[in-house]
Amino acid sequence: MEQRDKLIAYALRYGGNYKDIYRAVKKDEAVDITIGDIKALTILDAEYPKVFFDLALPPLVLFYKGDIKLLEDEGVAVVGSRAICDYAKRATCDLVCKLKEEYTIISGLAKGVDRQAHLSALDRKTIGIIGCGIDYVYPKENDDLFKAMAKNQLILSEYPLKTAPYAKNFPFRNRLIAALAKKVYVMQAGVRSGTFITVNEALELGKEVYALPYDIYDVKNSGCNLLIKEGAMPIGSEDIYM
Repeated sequence: MEQRDKLIAYALRYGGNYKDIYRAVKKDEAVDITIGDIKALTILDAEYPKVFFDLALPPLVLFYKGDIKLLEDEGVAVVGSRAICDYAKRATCDLVCKLKEEYTIISGLAKGVDRQAHLSALDRKTIGIIGCGIDYVYPKENDDLFKAMAKNQLILSEYPLKTAPYAKNFPFRNRLIAALAKKVYVMQAGVRSGTFITVNEALELGKEVYALPYDIYDVKNSGCNLLIKEGAMPIGSEDIYM
């Protein structure tokens, strides 16, 4: 128990910074291990998802709100652009409504595709993995979704309370989305989208990647077509309706 509490204390001391926590563990730094009633899952816990061990940098500590038992269920990731178009919104809703019958829906609790994926799965099971403290609602427009998920679903973060949403945190958290999901569905993306970080992590882990096809003249969202060209499986009507 002491080693576990020290690990959480290091995460608190260093604001969730992976390298600093790892260094503290190696040096066995002295630290106040009075951590209170903080809800956290560590790499030392039996409940820690084994899929995270496949990562080059498995999370050392995960802070959470909600039902941690959702990590025991098989999940798929549904991700994409923050500036969601009508086509992607409709397809995300329809796809999730089918997938949620079998899987827990995993996404990043951002606006756009993430928001729609979580909303469409609220009546079943959904997990949001964020890049800031779990007491920090970001973006603010997701306040309603955040509150609902914190109560009845699951929100995870490597970052302790009061950690602001620094831009560098979000690409790093994408590896967790990829690792936790059996499959990754990309619903909308430009060629320079951060979604490609999640996709690349998923491919490294041997996960299946699907992408929603777009009109060939829709240059803004040509990232999905590029993924299909490079080997991702296209999402078709049979994936939504059958």
